[in-house]
Formats: sequence, C-alpha cells, structure tokens
Amino acid sequence: MNARANILAKVKKSLSAPADDAARAATVAARIKDAPTGILPARAQLPNEERIAVFVKYAEKYNATVARIASIDDLPKEVSTYLKSRNLPASVRMGADPMLTGAGWESERTLEIRTGPSDGSDLAGVSHARAGIAETGTLVLASGPDNPVTITFLPEHHIVAVKASDIGATMEEAFEGIRQTYGKGTMPRTVNMVTGPSRSGDIEQTILLGAHGPRALHIVIVD
Repeated sequence: MNARANILAKVKKSLSAPADDAARAATVAARIKDAPTGILPARAQLPNEERIAVFVKYAEKYNATVARIASIDDLPKEVSTYLKSRNLPASVRMGADPMLTGAGWESERTLEIRTGPSDGSDLAGVSHARAGIAETGTLVLASGPDNPVTITFLPEHHIVAVKASDIGATMEEAFEGIRQTYGKGTMPRTVNMVTGPSRSGDIEQTILLGAHGPRALHIVIVD
C-alpha cells in the first residue's frame, strides 16, 4: 500500500465507511456529473448593470481601481493613461490572448509591448480575465500561453481586461464558464482568483500591499 492509499484508508476507517460502499460512490459520481449550484445570495441575483455596479463596488473596496471602456479598441489608450497617471514607463508585458493582441496597440506609438511570460523585470503587465465575480469583486484568470501566470504575480502593476458580459454573480457561474470553455472534467493548469492587489497582514496585523504579488490592480471593464 502506498502513502496515498494508506491515508485514504485511514480516513475511510475513521468515517466507518466500507471501501466498497457503492451508494457513497454513486452519490459522488452524480454530484460531479451534475455540478449543482449552491444557494445564491440576494446581491447575486441582479440585472446586468446592477451586477456590474456591485462588482465595481467590491473591487474598489479591496483597493483595485476600475475603468470602463466602450470597446477593446480603447484598451491601448486606457493602458497608456494608467501608466502616465502612475509615472510608469510606457511599457507593458502581455501574452498571446486574441482579445488583447487584437486591440490595435499600434495606435499608441510610444507604448512598448513585450510578449510572453514575465521574468520579474516588468513593472506592468496586461491580462484578460475569463470572468468576474460580482459578489466579491473578484477576477478569474486561467493560466496558459495566452495569459501567462507570471504576469498575474510578478509585475508591480497588473492591468486586467474583463468583458462586461463575463461578469457573473457568483463563483459557481465563473466555474460554469470555465467548464464550457475547456470541457467538463478539464481545467487549465491553474485558475487564479484575484480580489484586489496582493496584501499581507502578517506583521503586527498591518496591511501591506504588494507582499506576494502586484501592489496595484487596475481593472478595465470592456463593453
């Protein structure tokens, strides 16, 4: 018996559950197959515009900044405006995400676009979030060549574009969207849920931004 089997056997023994309990196995299989949703809070049951307003409210509560643009073609200008407002170099890092690469970056002639994973030397990175969760102001980012996970964690400033139509009410909706994108039973290597910039209160319970990742998060909602 290997270590994993030994641990699971002890758990089953503590639960007084037989290893060949067909009823328990069927219950687990049914739940995985059906992926039932949980109870939805009232603030998650809102029309689109009100849901986006709730998302913005909680994103800003946790120290993110939020902008809204009419189309993805306006993203380069919004990124340039953000960099200038923070006195940052006109340079960003991003992956091969089709929505981002098709944004018409050539319109911002002074903006340098670096592609591929970050090596930690970038001050700003741009990502595309798969979804937003209104009830907590959270972004859902799936890893991969299109949106390297290093861009989520290494630059000090993280700029994230999310479609207004992809902002759902709950975490359950976000995972349902991932299942539809990748296929049921398949997930990207990591799914990162980001609520505000990185923070820590380990030292004297004083909140410090940028402890384990970006010190600033700028969300761009794309209509």
